[in-house]
Amino acid sequence: MGLRTVRGVSVEAALRMVLMLPEVDERQHGNHIGFRVRDKAFAYLCADDWTMLVKASREDQAALVEDDPRAYKKAHTSGRISWVQVRLRKAHEDELADLITEAWRMTAPRLIVARAELPLC
Repeated sequence: MGLRTVRGVSVEAALRMVLMLPEVDERQHGNHIGFRVRDKAFAYLCADDWTMLVKASREDQAALVEDDPRAYKKAHTSGRISWVQVRLRKAHEDELADLITEAWRMTAPRLIVARAELPLC
């Protein structure tokens, strides 16, 4: 993932990371906010307990959890797709931004990804 920064990401910063991505739709689900692109989910935020679920590959999920278990935890795995639970207060901002961007890339239609002017992770 990216270069490490100071630990701790605010809920507001996490929201900015998600909402800067093209064609993101935000939906309230109880105490969670779901983030979708073309009606496909790629992240969820629970501001109540400062956690986020983010879609990832199995390999990225395993690497994140092994590298920094204080910040990342396995959430769900199905096929080649996994979800990572991120403890925002323990996460690194650059690493979370890369994870969210990659989750969006995995989920968005290819044409949208091709048109997006986003840095490569």
